[in-house]
Amino acid sequence: MTVVEERPKQETRARRVRERNRQRILDASIEIFARKGFDGASIAEIAERSGLPKANVYYYFPSKEDIYSTIIDNLIAEWDAALEHIDIDRDPADALAGYIRAKMEFSYKRTAQSKMFANEIVHGGRFLSRANRSHMRAITIEKGKIFEAWARAGKMDRLDPTHVFILLWGSTQFYADFDAMVESMLNTGRLTREQFNVATETIVHIVLKGCGVRSGARPSAGRPNSHGSRASRSVRSA
Repeated sequence: MTVVEERPKQETRARRVRERNRQRILDASIEIFARKGFDGASIAEIAERSGLPKANVYYYFPSKEDIYSTIIDNLIAEWDAALEHIDIDRDPADALAGYIRAKMEFSYKRTAQSKMFANEIVHGGRFLSRANRSHMRAITIEKGKIFEAWARAGKMDRLDPTHVFILLWGSTQFYADFDAMVESMLNTGRLTREQFNVATETIVHIVLKGCGVRSGARPSAGRPNSHGSRASRSVRSA
C-alpha cells in the first residue's frame, strides 16, 4: 500500500479517536454537571472520570464553559428532533402522542442531561445563550401555530399553545428531573422500562383528552389501569 493510499485510513482513524475522546469527555461532564452544577464541577474531576489526561480535555475543549455549552446545545438539538412530530400534515393525535413518547424516551435514556438542564434553569439560566433562548422561543411559536391551525380545523380545542407546551415539558421531564420522587411514590429502587411505558401512555391519554383532540382514531397504545397493567390495546377516545 502506498503512502497516498494509507493517508485516508490514518485520517479516518484519527477522526474516530477524536470523536471518541470528545464523547468520553462530554459523557463524564454530564454526570458531574448534573450532580454538582457548573460551579461545583472541575476540569480535573472531568478528566479523571473520562479517563483522559487533563491536557487532553483542554485540547478538545478550551474551557469548562465550552464543555457545558456544548452539552446544552446537544440537548436542545435532541429536543428539536422530538418537535418534528408536531407536523401540520399529521393527525393531531398521532403527532402529540409521538412528541410525548419522544420526550419521555429522552427522559428515560438521558436522565442526567435533563437534570443538568433543570439545574441550569433553576440557577437562572446563566449559560443559556441569547441564541439558545431565541431559538427555543421561535420554534415554540412556530409549532404553536400548528396547534392553532388544528383548532381552527376543529381537530382540537382552542388552547394557548405556549401553556400546552409548558405542560408537556413539565409532565415529561419530571420523570427525569425528579426521578427520586417518582421512584419513592412507586416504591421502586429504579424505574423500569415497563413503568416508564405506563407513565408515557398515561400522559398521552390525559393530554389527548385534555386538548379535546377530535381527529381520527387515537394512536394504538395500552391504556394503564390503576394497577399499572394494560386495560386495552388502544387509548379510548374522548
